[in-house]
Amino acid sequence: MTRLSFEHIIRQIQELPSLPVVVLELLSSMDQDDTDVHVLAQKIELDQALAAKTLRIANSSFYGMQSKVTSIPQAVSVLGFHSIRTVVTACALTGSFAPVSGGFDFQAFWRHSLATAIAARLLAPHLRVNPETAFTAGLLHDLGTLVLVTRFPDEHALVRSHRQAQDCQMAEAELAVIGIDHAQVGSALAAYWKFPEAIQQAVADHHAIERLDAGGLPLAVHLANAVALGLDLAGVDDALVPPLSATGWRSVALDEPAWLALLRQTEHTFDEMSRIMLA
Repeated sequence: MTRLSFEHIIRQIQELPSLPVVVLELLSSMDQDDTDVHVLAQKIELDQALAAKTLRIANSSFYGMQSKVTSIPQAVSVLGFHSIRTVVTACALTGSFAPVSGGFDFQAFWRHSLATAIAARLLAPHLRVNPETAFTAGLLHDLGTLVLVTRFPDEHALVRSHRQAQDCQMAEAELAVIGIDHAQVGSALAAYWKFPEAIQQAVADHHAIERLDAGGLPLAVHLANAVALGLDLAGVDDALVPPLSATGWRSVALDEPAWLALLRQTEHTFDEMSRIMLA
């Protein structure tokens, strides 16, 4: 087996390129309401690709605008700071890790991340969590996988082989082969990039059933991850739905018709958002 020390992983994290400045500013300001939205709009406009995607999402059914949004200042004004932060972060992150050769399906990874983000946003009101923060946490929840794939490609190839041979969860395979799982790695990356503590905790604990009884953002991501896998929105043939927190599942307090409606909305929204963000 190929064990990786946490210190070695941290050194590799510190060599990763920084996120765009505007994204770092947005993520660090999650708990602030005094951000200058005019300055934010100007920064978004400097990145033409980011601005174009932001406008396409602002005009999608995801936000249900009654009239067409034609400029970034208008999008910021109409959608508000929290929603724009979500959109810009999502657009920037999906292009922040360059794919590497070796058999890892980056498209499937981002499809699953986006599906989890959408499901987390829909579950958030039932768990008394901010929907935009839930979307961001859902999008980020598996970032540790990208660190392992891009910085330790040979070791991660062994992990994927072990997972397939044992028909087990990816986190189980990671612990068996390299001694650390993607949630721990992702939490370290979130801390290095100075994400809010709530995001760091959600990334760290989305598989930690024993720590999810308190509810909140980690539980929203935990359940959303299961929803995304259950709906197979990543298009992966051998995806497994992970064990669920029974207490957490009950705490959502949705009956069967409500769950079915949420699943349909997740699929519908994913179809539209994936065409915009993952094209």
